[in-house]
Amino acid sequence: MNSHSLTAPARRDLMRPLRYLWRVPLLLLHIVLGILLCSLVLTWRRDVVMKNGREPFAHRTIRWWSTALLRIFGLRSVRVGTPLADPVLFVANHTSWIDIELLHSQRAACFVAKAEIASWPLVGWLASAGGTIFHRRGSNHSLAAVMQVMVDRLRAGRSVAVFPEGGTGHDGVLRVFHARIFQAALDAEVPVQPVALRFARDGRRVIDAGFRQHENFMQNFLRLLGEAPLDAEVHFLEPVPATPDARRRMAETSRERIALALEDKPGNDKQA
Repeated sequence: MNSHSLTAPARRDLMRPLRYLWRVPLLLLHIVLGILLCSLVLTWRRDVVMKNGREPFAHRTIRWWSTALLRIFGLRSVRVGTPLADPVLFVANHTSWIDIELLHSQRAACFVAKAEIASWPLVGWLASAGGTIFHRRGSNHSLAAVMQVMVDRLRAGRSVAVFPEGGTGHDGVLRVFHARIFQAALDAEVPVQPVALRFARDGRRVIDAGFRQHENFMQNFLRLLGEAPLDAEVHFLEPVPATPDARRRMAETSRERIALALEDKPGNDKQA
């Protein structure tokens, strides 16, 4: 954890009640809009593969909706670096449910997420409509099935995004990356691109924007809805070389690059 990273302010935030006053109505309207857009996207489900580097209508719709959702929560989506064209396996650090929307604000992809998310209010429905691949933790049968779906999606030309830590981290700690998940990229013969998801205020990392220890989904959702504005950065990093005989090295290299991008340092060129 970087010594310059920020935690939540100790003093009382007097603006929090006022933020709820205008953000809650906007969120409800955005949910209604999301339902309508999902119906439209499902109608255009055949248009889900990037062609000649151009995003299909469904992908642009997902990015716009996710960006607007982040703004309602006071998060300004910022891109650093360039995402590879489909298909690619994106591997990212994981701190909160909002990580999915954060990456979607810059690039639509099929996520691999824990099965419990499917039952979460709003997020679960949106995740299912967006093509999320749900995995039941601790089940080898579930993991084998998920891996096969990942390979099928990648071979079909769609990108897949995963959180190799296997769960959310707390207090800015980046956990060990599981190597097995990288086999999907090797089997589908697609590149692996690490993605660092970083929350910051005035250029300094805020480490508790994600889940706090023992905090559940609804507690985190309500806390973030009242938080002061933050930059939500999506760092697309240098692709990791494919090494068929060393999945562990691919995982370690991805983790090292993400850890470096999470550190506080001046001079990054950011693109909103």
